[in-house]
Amino acid sequence: MTGHPAPAQFTSDLGPIPYRVAGPDDPSAPTAVLVHGVLADGRLWSHVVDRLVDRGVRCVVPDLPLGAHSTAMDAGAPLSPRSVAAAIAGLLAHLDLSDVTLVGNDTGGALCQFLLATDPSRVGQVVFTNCDAFDVFPPRPFREVFALLQRPAILRAMIPTMRLTALRHSPLGYGLLAHGPDSALTRSWIDPLLSSSAIRRDLVTFLRAIDPAELDGVTRSLTFDGPVALAWGSDDRCFTPDLGRRLAGVFPDAEFTPVPDARTFVPLDAPDAVADAVVAVARRSAARS
Repeated sequence: MTGHPAPAQFTSDLGPIPYRVAGPDDPSAPTAVLVHGVLADGRLWSHVVDRLVDRGVRCVVPDLPLGAHSTAMDAGAPLSPRSVAAAIAGLLAHLDLSDVTLVGNDTGGALCQFLLATDPSRVGQVVFTNCDAFDVFPPRPFREVFALLQRPAILRAMIPTMRLTALRHSPLGYGLLAHGPDSALTRSWIDPLLSSSAIRRDLVTFLRAIDPAELDGVTRSLTFDGPVALAWGSDDRCFTPDLGRRLAGVFPDAEFTPVPDARTFVPLDAPDAVADAVVAVARRSAARS
């Protein structure tokens, strides 16, 4: 991320959430808020942020409590897709942002849908990269894995095996999500689970709250009418292009763009495509004004 800005911290109803702001120090600059998924953090977006900052876009990148976070949430915090989406909305209000471009990937795309369903007032336009939608929550390759991780004893036993890059980058880990993921980055994403029972507790709480039927209802009922762009990795076996096209069909002003040679983690595999989508959807929004 450009200049590696120091994290600030927002105190949400769930607990402290670190975030970074990069780009122009100008409230009138176009602003993108980038939302990651489970077992990742804001560094998923680093290459995208570098490109957006070079194009005059201010970027807000939270580290959400989805298993790779370093600061545990408050004991008993009701972590769920809805509550984390509400925390993102709280961060937008805390920073007094408006007309933001909301960008979601993987589980983060589902969180964006929950936010749009409950509090879209500060969102002007949206970019979805490969993500959960309808009842694909999580996608079938990971449904059984997520079910196992909901059991604390099994999570505690499984995570140490992920120290081995071969296992961490297997189809049961990050191997389906990106072409040649960076070993140091993926290792850093599991380190908090290795070292902290409270982080493991947070992840278990969130995973237990995932309900495919709930997201299905949310996706189908969305009424957001601002511009939407979908930059969708064509090589993804988890969130297929057909799912992306279905999601595009929910919105009255959506453009679907296939991204060749990219899997779920489009921000890692094709950061230029994601940055292009963010800039283009903001231009579409400006043209409507």
